[in-house]
Amino acid sequence: MLLQRQPFLIFLIGARASGKSTLGRLLAERLQLAFVDTDQLIRAASGLEVDEFVARSGWPAFRARESAALRECARPRTVVATGGGMALDPGNCEFMRVAGTVFFLDVPAHILSSRLAKNPRAAQRPSLTGLPPAEEIERVLAEREPVYRATAHHVIHAARPLPDLARELAEIITRDMEIV
Repeated sequence: MLLQRQPFLIFLIGARASGKSTLGRLLAERLQLAFVDTDQLIRAASGLEVDEFVARSGWPAFRARESAALRECARPRTVVATGGGMALDPGNCEFMRVAGTVFFLDVPAHILSSRLAKNPRAAQRPSLTGLPPAEEIERVLAEREPVYRATAHHVIHAARPLPDLARELAEIITRDMEIV
């Protein structure tokens, strides 16, 4: 069963280090909405960092928990920052597109690499391929970018300052809600 589109339910998708969590907080504050980060929701429920969860239970179990977290937090007047792999499940993509408004934060691989080098947070971002970080980012982004684009209602070039992005997204969201 699919949901109807919920007012002011915003999903941010994109690669790790694309700014989903930070931008999500800024956007929620600007629009006076709730904010949920699905990775934080999983950490709070399991008591484990993402890398620990994956080491104990594997990626399939993590992806299943991630899908459940998505559905748990999908409420009107909420900004949801998703994990980078959320869009790997076609059911998640369909759910987000029907339930709310999806923004893909498009950031070039070299900028993602630079951001990850400055703030690696390995426990939150376990390796997906075993490759060196810059190579992994290139490969994973090349594989996922078409899915991110196909899922999104809006593609946002997100290598710009986050306050500018929050203002731009707020304008788009407000305009979209006037149309609905």
